[in-house]
Amino acid sequence: MLATRITQKEGTFYFIAYKADHLLDKVRFTSRYYFEGEEIAQAKITEHDEVAQFIAGIERSEKGFQRVLNRQKIKQIVNLYETVVAQPMIPGTVLLFTDETLRFQKLDGSESIGNLSEPKGKYLVIDGQHRLAGLHFFHEKHPDQSLQVEVPCLLFDGRSADFATEMFVIINSTHTRINRSHLVDLYEKVSWESPEKKFTAKVVNLLYSESDSPLQYKINRLGGRSKQEKWVLQSEVFNELLKLVTAHKRWIESHLDMKAVRCYALVRDYFKGVKDVMGEPWGQNDRYMFTRDVTLKALIRVLDDLIVDRKLITAWEEQRSHQPFAELVKPWATLTKDFRADGFYERFPAKGQLERVRKIHQRLLDAIVG
Repeated sequence: MLATRITQKEGTFYFIAYKADHLLDKVRFTSRYYFEGEEIAQAKITEHDEVAQFIAGIERSEKGFQRVLNRQKIKQIVNLYETVVAQPMIPGTVLLFTDETLRFQKLDGSESIGNLSEPKGKYLVIDGQHRLAGLHFFHEKHPDQSLQVEVPCLLFDGRSADFATEMFVIINSTHTRINRSHLVDLYEKVSWESPEKKFTAKVVNLLYSESDSPLQYKINRLGGRSKQEKWVLQSEVFNELLKLVTAHKRWIESHLDMKAVRCYALVRDYFKGVKDVMGEPWGQNDRYMFTRDVTLKALIRVLDDLIVDRKLITAWEEQRSHQPFAELVKPWATLTKDFRADGFYERFPAKGQLERVRKIHQRLLDAIVG
């Protein structure tokens, strides 16, 4: 196929145009798409295909595929394809990826234009799955019209899974494309993020997934798309812990060897100690506000303050348990009534969440150091 080779610094990729029906035969969908009773089944993805697993994970919720959202989006795209005449149907490029290295033969007299071989396998779509899904259904309904459609594509070949993942992040890292909580999951995947962000992202992931974490599965990693009971957005936990990691980086380097699993153990044991002391209010979010987002953020700020307490940290390092924290925060048991849901906002009046978090933080801190 005819292609234009594009070089940017050390990177090379290709601009190509595919006939609609040919392209649809050459791509695989990592999500299931619906349109008026029809569907495109997701491609089977092997456990070794890291890129496909990653992109498929972004496209789905914890409960499964977002069928209603996909159906609505596909309907809008198909409607666009059916109504535009003079305007192009797909004015933007679709980004394709193959880990196969393709052969490029330059045309005589040109350094950038030539013939490019096609991969033996199917392309993975880095960006444009919904547009291609809409094209699939448009092709099913209007096969004669779709034969006149050419799709502009940018093709990346012969790269690693990490490269494709990083490309996905770069292209989609705006708040309207991937929410902030999703982006936390991606920090480890990209080369240009700071060590502190990558480290903090690992700690947050352990807080969400480990069976001994008091916050296991209670951190909302999907923003408003989550269908399960959650206490706090992952982005908010990440932001608070990032402040802690940044402020105490030297201590973390010297005491925890900058190992995420050790930092996780510290945060886990702190929350375990708090849970032991608070008893009933922990997790009873219909009656109490103690494990709501504002209080959890305040609790992390208290931990930030406690790290400088050498006696406490020494006791934790020696015992490797939550008991030193439980002993320290015992006075919080007397604050149970303050965190009842009924009247909570009157007891902690504020103009917004930031001010309310500060007030809760100060109330908790005063109870153990005052």
